[in-house]
Amino acid sequence: MPPSDPVSRRARAVLPEGWPQPRGYANGMVAEGKVLMTGGLVGWDAQGVFAKGFVAQVGQTLANIKAVVEAGGGKVEDIVRLTWYVTDIEAYRKSLAELGPAYRANFGRHFPAMAVVAVAALVEPEAMVEIEATAVLAD
Repeated sequence: MPPSDPVSRRARAVLPEGWPQPRGYANGMVAEGKVLMTGGLVGWDAQGVFAKGFVAQVGQTLANIKAVVEAGGGKVEDIVRLTWYVTDIEAYRKSLAELGPAYRANFGRHFPAMAVVAVAALVEPEAMVEIEATAVLAD
């Protein structure tokens, strides 16, 4: 695959002709290499203590994803998909301006394919967000 994204030589965003450029995510990604899939990660630290508040939990969750991907030999630029599960979609919508800095602190300006899904509850009662990631690492 020829390099088309200066961030990653193995992955590139896909944008159908005539579609508007999405803001903060990609509609699709094409990548080659080894696949790393995380479980659903939540906003607690290594000691199992949850961050306080929605934005703080998102920041910690993204830091946890970054740690798992790096432990697997990758980097955040290898992430091709994020699926967010949130227990309060209005908290998500109201926090968009604050979520940007929390996101960029962990992932920079790398925007893979993403979906946000509202759910009634998560397994961990304190969790407000759970995120799954898929990364494609170098062979």
